[in-house]
Amino acid sequence: MPSYGHHAHVSIFGAVDVQQGDVLFHRASSANAETFLDFLRLLKEKYSDRFIVLVLDNARIHHANMVQAFLDGEEGNAFHFIFLPPYSPHLNPIERLWTWLKDEVIANVLHKDQKDIAQSITRFEQYVLQHPDELLRRIGCAA
Repeated sequence: MPSYGHHAHVSIFGAVDVQQGDVLFHRASSANAETFLDFLRLLKEKYSDRFIVLVLDNARIHHANMVQAFLDGEEGNAFHFIFLPPYSPHLNPIERLWTWLKDEVIANVLHKDQKDIAQSITRFEQYVLQHPDELLRRIGCAA
């Protein structure tokens, strides 16, 4: 099997509306508290008229001081975080979206570089955004 000897990656934050099948994807250079806050601000901008409930794992970035300060401020009033117990990704619908992404785009595919990975992910994101019914079915939230 060909190998390029390094592990290029793409960091993606995502949120899914489990009722409508709408998804917000946000790519970042890395997953840290600062880029997570960028994602929260994008969510707030997109859903400015809604109270946003996020189901999260217990990653350090979700508990970082700067995230807590954001939540304690005026902007944070739009959010409520529900933290899952450790080792329970099966309880979070977004994890099924990540599994679908990995199965379709990452697994058993040799991408020539990070740009190639990003282009494949873009095609996947576009497909998901155009097929909310399939998304809801695949993440176990279809009516």
